[in-house]
Amino acid sequence: MTLRRRLVLSIVALVVAVSAVIGGGSIIALFSIQRSAIDEQLQYATSRAQRSVEQQGPNGPEFGRPSAQAAGTLTVYILDGNAVVGSLLDNSGQAERLSTAVVRPLSGLAVDGQPHTIDLGSDLGRYRVTAANVGPAVLVVGLPLAPVYESVWKLLGVVLVVTVLALLVASAVATAAVRRALRPLDRVAETASTVARMPLDRSDALDGVRVPDADPATEVGRVGTAFNRMLGHIGNAMQARERSEQKVRQFVADASHELRTPLASIRGYAELTRRMGADLPPDVVYAMSRVESESVRMTSMVEDLLLLARLDEGREIQFADVDLTGLVLDAVNDAHAASPDHPIEVDLPAEPVEVVGDAARLHQVIVNLVTNARTHTPDGTRITVGIAPATDGGVDLTVRDDGQGIDPEFLPKLFERFARADSSRSRTAGSTGLGLAIVDAVVQAHGGQVGVTSEPGATVFTVHLLARGAGADHVAGEPAVAGAPVGGAPAVGGGGAAAAGNAAVGDADVDTWSGVPERS
Repeated sequence: MTLRRRLVLSIVALVVAVSAVIGGGSIIALFSIQRSAIDEQLQYATSRAQRSVEQQGPNGPEFGRPSAQAAGTLTVYILDGNAVVGSLLDNSGQAERLSTAVVRPLSGLAVDGQPHTIDLGSDLGRYRVTAANVGPAVLVVGLPLAPVYESVWKLLGVVLVVTVLALLVASAVATAAVRRALRPLDRVAETASTVARMPLDRSDALDGVRVPDADPATEVGRVGTAFNRMLGHIGNAMQARERSEQKVRQFVADASHELRTPLASIRGYAELTRRMGADLPPDVVYAMSRVESESVRMTSMVEDLLLLARLDEGREIQFADVDLTGLVLDAVNDAHAASPDHPIEVDLPAEPVEVVGDAARLHQVIVNLVTNARTHTPDGTRITVGIAPATDGGVDLTVRDDGQGIDPEFLPKLFERFARADSSRSRTAGSTGLGLAIVDAVVQAHGGQVGVTSEPGATVFTVHLLARGAGADHVAGEPAVAGAPVGGAPAVGGGGAAAAGNAAVGDADVDTWSGVPERS
C-alpha cells in the first residue's frame, strides 16, 4: 500500500473514530437525560395516583386517570400479591383496563420507591415503573419509555448520516491535502527513477533534486538533500572510475603501440636465424621457430589490445556503404581454406545486402565469429553463416554451429576481455580471449547489438546492424565516433568491448588468424 493511501485511510479512520465517539456519547447522554426526565415525571405521577387511591379507593371512578396524568400512564392496584385492578391512560384521557397477563409481571415488583425498567410485552413495550404502599395494598405506577427510544433512534440516524457525509468530505479533503503534501516526494521519486533508468556511463549524466524539494527544513527536503548528497558521492566515484579507466586505456594503448616494434624485431631475428638453420643444431632451429611462432601470437594479442583501446577512444571506425554479402563470402572462402575439416555453408538472400559501416572492421567481426566456431567445435561440425532482414528494417547476421554448446553459467561473461570458456567447448589452439570483446566493441561502435543463444547442437550468434540508408548522418569516408548514434540508433557508451553483463551475450574467446586484415 502506498504512503498516500495509508495517510488518507488513517485520516478517514480518525474521522470515523471521532464520529463514533461523539455520536455514541451523544446517544448515551440523550438516553440518560430523557430517562432521568421520565423518572422525575414518574415521581409526580406516583404521588397523584396515591392521593387518588387514598381519596376514592381502587374502585373509584377516577382510578387510573387522575387529573394531570400524562397519556400512557400505567396504574396497577395490588392487594395480597394479586392485581386487583390495572388501567392504562390512552391518548384521549380514557382509562383502559389491562389484562391479567399484562399486569402479572408487576406483582413481584420491589416496593423501594426506586424506578425500574420492565418489559410488558404485547404492544406496551418497555416501561419505567415504581411501587409504593397505599394502606394494605401496593400501588404500581409506570410511564412508557417509547418516546425515549424514539428520540434515541432518530439521533442515531442523524449521527449515521452526518458520519457518512463527514467521511465523504474527509476523504476528498484528505486526498487533496495528502496529494499536495506529497507532491515534492513524488518529484524526488521521479528523479530517483530517472537516475535509476540511466546507464550511468558518464558522471555528468547525474541530475539531482532541485530546490525547494531539497530544502532541509522539511521532511521531504531532507530526503532530497540526502539524495543529492548520495548522487554527489556517486558522481565523484564515477569520475574517479573514469579517470582510472582512462589511465588504463592510455596505458594499454601506449604499451601496445610500443610493444609492436620490439616484437617485430624479435620475429624478424627469429625468422632470420631459422633460415640460417644449416649452420645451427636442430634443437636451436626448433627453439627459434617456437620463438617466431610465439612472437606472432603475441603480436596478434598486442594488435587486438591496441584496436580495443582505439575503439574505446572513439577511433578506428570509418563509415561508408558496405556490401555485407561480399564480406560474408570472402570470410567464408578464407575459412574454407584455413579449416577444410569444418563444412561451412552460407544462407544469403538473392540480392546483395548493404549496410553503413566500416568494411574492414565488419569483415573482422565475421572472421572472428567464424573462427570462434571453428576453434571451439570438433572437426566435422557444420557452420552456417546467414543474413536475414530484421523486423526494424535492419539486418541480422547469424553464425550458427552444431557443436556441443556453451556452458550457461559462462554466457553473461562471454564478451568480457580475456574471458575463456575452456570447460564448455573444445580447445584445439591457444586463445587470447579478446576475439569476442572485439566483436562486441565493433558492433556497438556501429550502433548495433550482438547476442547469442546456445544449447547442445545449436549455438547461434546474431549481429544486428543498420540497413543501408539508415546511417545517412555519416557520408562515405567520414569518420564517426565509436558508439555514436548511427541513423537514429541509440548511443553506446565507451568501453563497450569490456561491458560486463551486457544485455547481449556472446560465445567463448577466439583467436584471430591470418585472414584478418592488418590492424595498425
